[in-house]
Amino acid sequence: MPYPLALALTLLVEVPVYVAAVAVASPVGAPAARTRARRTALAAVMVNCVTHPPLWWFLRQVHGAAYWPAFAVAESAVCVIEGALLGRLLRMRGPLPYAASVAANAASVIAGLLVLG
Repeated sequence: MPYPLALALTLLVEVPVYVAAVAVASPVGAPAARTRARRTALAAVMVNCVTHPPLWWFLRQVHGAAYWPAFAVAESAVCVIEGALLGRLLRMRGPLPYAASVAANAASVIAGLLVLG
């Protein structure tokens, strides 16, 4: 899959997951919910722009039997980095940004596997 398509698929899948995860955790009837959704979407794009290029480059260097273990470690690192960055950008503490990152990245991996079929 060409890189621009991989990045587009990642954003198409992950941004809504991030927005939904943060919205579910926000207080019901929060007056700034719409603004929060926009900020979350922008933050999701930003964290992916930080992590996706190095992840893509790294995985292109790994071949054979080492690929899947390297993939698991790299995706785990991406989840931690994206969770930390998301928490920082949205001023969130606790497990939510990390849980959102795991959910978003899991959805993205599944989508990628389905597309590559």
